[in-house]
Amino acid sequence: MFSPWLDNYPNDVAPNLPPLPYANLIEIVEKSFTHYPSCPAFVNMDVTLTYYQLEKKSQAIASYLQNALKLAQGDRVAIMMPNLLQYPIILLGILRAGMVVVNINPLYTSRELKFQLNDSGAKAIFIVSNFAKTLENIVTETAIEHVVLSRIADELTFVKRNMANFFISHIKKMVPKYHLPDAHSYRDALQTGENLFFHRPLINSDDIAFIQYTGGTTGVSKGAILQHKNMVASLMQATAVFGAVVKKGEDVVITALPLYHAFALTVNCLFFLHMGGKNILITNPRDIGAFIATLKKYPFDYFIGINTLFNALLNHRKFSQIDFSRLRITLSGGMATQANIATRWFEKTNSVVLDGYGLTECAPMVSVVPHNFTSFSGSIGYPLPSTLIRLRDTNNELVHAINVAGEIEIKGPQVMPAYWNNKQETDNAFIDGWFRSGDIGLFDEQGLLRLVDRKKDMILVSGFNVYPNEIESVISTIDGVLESAAVGVDSNDGSEIVKVFVVLRDYSITVKDIQAHCRDNLTAYKRPKMIEIVNELPKNNVGKVMRRLLKDR
Repeated sequence: MFSPWLDNYPNDVAPNLPPLPYANLIEIVEKSFTHYPSCPAFVNMDVTLTYYQLEKKSQAIASYLQNALKLAQGDRVAIMMPNLLQYPIILLGILRAGMVVVNINPLYTSRELKFQLNDSGAKAIFIVSNFAKTLENIVTETAIEHVVLSRIADELTFVKRNMANFFISHIKKMVPKYHLPDAHSYRDALQTGENLFFHRPLINSDDIAFIQYTGGTTGVSKGAILQHKNMVASLMQATAVFGAVVKKGEDVVITALPLYHAFALTVNCLFFLHMGGKNILITNPRDIGAFIATLKKYPFDYFIGINTLFNALLNHRKFSQIDFSRLRITLSGGMATQANIATRWFEKTNSVVLDGYGLTECAPMVSVVPHNFTSFSGSIGYPLPSTLIRLRDTNNELVHAINVAGEIEIKGPQVMPAYWNNKQETDNAFIDGWFRSGDIGLFDEQGLLRLVDRKKDMILVSGFNVYPNEIESVISTIDGVLESAAVGVDSNDGSEIVKVFVVLRDYSITVKDIQAHCRDNLTAYKRPKMIEIVNELPKNNVGKVMRRLLKDR
């Protein structure tokens, strides 16, 4: 098959993985418990959780699930919380009990929560009290048998815990009143589980580790089945690509992306657990001032983010106060990094932004720019070891040439087997055993994969394909523009026209200035016919711009 990346593959990375050395995720985690007991695993709100403490507390949660709640191996257990120390404890407790993790965005509405709980068939949910009202509204309409409530500061020391939880609930009024009379307490669950026998289940490679839901921006959310072998393969791929540059038991990674998202779950949480790393958990990365205060406090080696997060940090007045002397790797995923943002990041941090590409259905990594690149490539790198990629053009023909765009199709050990209880969507997602990504890409002369755009976001202007990313990248080079988003708007002739929503940093910039810049840099059919200045762009909790909401406007 057409595999132009192989001629350019890094010398220190084998193109294929050897047989997987672990049968499940728990074997990987338990090895880290043994090798790094006294090392810090997670830090949040200035409290440190060591690998030894993580082992003991996660085992207590596992025992609690098995014995107190009487759940069986394979039962689904939901987690609905932001980046807190409780999250990895609960996550590993569920997995160590042989159960299936269902991650849920804590900002979901009751309707969205109800769908995922019912679709997954979850029997229990761990939830932060801030979002308990959302659950209360629908819990009787689900199969949930057990609710375990945690408060934000439940892993802090006694005095800090009580002060912080009081402040959050009664001063800041961040916990809406709720009524869940049969709910269990997270701290009681830990205490109870410590005194119960833990039965280590036999977990096979084909067993399900996660039902990880996609964003659902094009319709009803779908649950990707991620088996233990998918997750192990993904971690071994990450180890093959980055393992040589990670200092085991020493490196510090900033985790601002939410752990319930597939990218942070695999790369930040599980990969750095495998490496004995230290995760600095950022509970609310939208509070840039507090985020920067944390970055100033903890020297770090790895920063993993996305374009909008880099942009927000770069535009904060205190960004220059951060010490980047230890930063070795900046990794970006979830959306394309714009060249001007990558350039500014390098100028301030001396760290090249390495873009990666993945999907929830691929656990999630597919390709990444090698760690030894000395400048921003604008690509999404080379396919990971044992990952095959082919492109299919608009005529449904496979592409066999460089610089020719087509839909990205993927095959590899990290690719999910199916969507949960959804044969129709599974059949639609695969062709001849290849997963259809819905993304448009091409291979360049160096064998690098370049992401052109999302197939669903593509704008059709008089028969010409227009990709929003290109337009947004052009507009982002205007000094005074903070960010932008391009969408297609239906025109009277059955075609579409381009509309751009623009957020300004310099309010002296006018629509005419933007139009003039587009005339100089875009061919006629790509130029936006409509430009609207807005105060902000709608984004999901990962920071991706939600073009669908703009299009609906």
